[in-house]
Amino acid sequence: MTPTPLKPAAVRISDITAALSSGWRQFSAMPTLSIAYAAVFVVLGAILFAALESMSIAPISLSFAGGFMLIGPALLAGFFSLGDSLRAGRRPAAADIWRGFTRMPRGGWVVSFVCALLFLIWITDAGTLYGFMIGREPAQLARLLEADEAIRRFVFFSSIMGAVLAFILFAVSAFSIPLIYDGRANLVSGVVASVRAVFGRFGVVMVWACLLAAVIIASAIVLPLLLVTLPVMAYASRELYFRIYPPG
Repeated sequence: MTPTPLKPAAVRISDITAALSSGWRQFSAMPTLSIAYAAVFVVLGAILFAALESMSIAPISLSFAGGFMLIGPALLAGFFSLGDSLRAGRRPAAADIWRGFTRMPRGGWVVSFVCALLFLIWITDAGTLYGFMIGREPAQLARLLEADEAIRRFVFFSSIMGAVLAFILFAVSAFSIPLIYDGRANLVSGVVASVRAVFGRFGVVMVWACLLAAVIIASAIVLPLLLVTLPVMAYASRELYFRIYPPG
């Protein structure tokens, strides 16, 4: 017997506000764990940006910051587990982060692999565009801050490329990851349900997608902000998922 397809519930802009409030409350209830987990990615980002600066190709750091949105879904399992522990009335612990990843079904890892693959495609394309538009001329952080004509054109065209990939990935993964994580869907039905939610509730979901992208990309550029914004937006995304696909 074919299972009934998941149908997204109606949502409003007020649901985004409520999701953000819930994300902040969850972060405030366990700030140490949330910041500690986010700090792993902040440190990795700092090392990467320092390496790009040392190689005098600082403008491409903007592409890496934008590309963080593409690999973001693969990081959510740890935050999901922390949030679920808090929601269940348990005291969240560091072990919950690892438990979240061990709980993720195979379908979730397939989606995460697709995220990583698209990230590599994005960075490769950005690197090619960088070679054509800026070339071998050294461009360190000082020139990036000046934003001369060549860098402005590179940022503009690379942003267009990145936006297309980000939209495809968002449509595929935004709701499939939590549905698969919760055991409510397999790989195929989860992806179908995610795409259905994005296009069926397009206006509200696109407002959320643009807000999420703006916050995370800005925080990836100003890395210390990511210590707070990454967990808050992760918890908020799960709350919005519960509103679009209510449990039970």
